[in-house]
Formats: sequence, C-alpha cells, structure tokens
Amino acid sequence: MRSATVAAFVAMWLATSAAYADQPKVDIAAGKQKAEAVCAACHGVDGNAVASTYPRLAGQHEQYLYKQLVEFKNGTRNNAVMLGMTATLSDADMRNVAAYFASQQPKALGASDKTQIEAGKKIYRGGVAQTGLPACMACHGPAGTGIPVQYPRVSSQHGAYIEAQLKAFRSGERKNNSVMTQVAKKMSDDEIKAVAQYMQALN
Repeated sequence: MRSATVAAFVAMWLATSAAYADQPKVDIAAGKQKAEAVCAACHGVDGNAVASTYPRLAGQHEQYLYKQLVEFKNGTRNNAVMLGMTATLSDADMRNVAAYFASQQPKALGASDKTQIEAGKKIYRGGVAQTGLPACMACHGPAGTGIPVQYPRVSSQHGAYIEAQLKAFRSGERKNNSVMTQVAKKMSDDEIKAVAQYMQALN
C-alpha cells in the first residue's frame, strides 16, 4: 500500500511537471508588486505569515504555488476567501506571484508544542506500519523541503495550518489531491497533531 501511494504521487508529479515546463517565463518583480497588493495582508510581504491561520509561502515551490492558485480560481480547491483573491488574477499574475514567493527565504519557527516532536518525528520518518501509513518524508523529504509541483515544502510551516489541512483532506473537505486524502484517512487526531508540530520545527 505504501509503494502504491508513493507511485501515485510520482505519476502526478511527472504529469504536472511536464505541463508546467512549456509555460512562459515569469517576472518576479511584477509578482512582488502583485503580492504586496493582494497577498501581503494575510501571507506577509515576504511570505512568512505571522498568523497560523494562513500558510507560509516563502520558499514554497513555484510550481506547487501556481497549481494551488489555479485550483483556488477554478474551484477545485474550495476556499471562499481565496476564490475572491484569485478572481482578478490572470494566469501570468499567478505565475509571477508564485515565482516571487518561491524566491523568498522561509524563517524558522520551532515547534509550538515540543512534547509532540518525538512522536511526530517517528511518524514523519517511518510512518505507521500497523495502519499502512507511509512515511511523510517519502514525498516531502527528510528535511521537509519537498519536491516541486506535487510535494510542497512543509518545513517551518505553521503546525496549526498543517493540522487543519490534514483534517480537511481526511474529511473530504479538501479534494484537490486524492493521494493526500488516502494518507490523511489513515491518521488519528493525535498523529496529525504530532506530525504537524514536527513539520513546524523543521527548518
């Protein structure tokens, strides 16, 4: 089951990567201007969002950010606020904004709850054999830096945000990645919280 999950991730990554490769060049300066006007209030000027409600975008993969913006805009990823934010963005705007945030340096956070670190590390690195839960690092990497397109950077991300997203995948509220839905369904609340805190501590 673990190998099948990882294989499905790889297939999605290859397909999306190939589709992105032929697209126009980006303008980071234009992306910065658009980000300051549209995104900064929630995500911070440099993408290091302060409030844990919002994801930190600094250092996130350009292709992954672009994909999420497209899916917010077309409704594949359901979020009323982001639907409104992306409504006026052109395809070039989304590519430029994604490139700008990808170029920014993520700032270390450290765990909010250090008691969760060891449990989170065990799951992140080794998964849970009893339930068939794959190791998170199989796709997101040992340091949480991920792989472009399908595997986002999770290091130095707000634990509360990660926890909310994993629960949204598990419940079916978030539907834009079927593999993550399968993974999250294997996780208990305690496992989700522990992994989320470990990811926040990674830098």
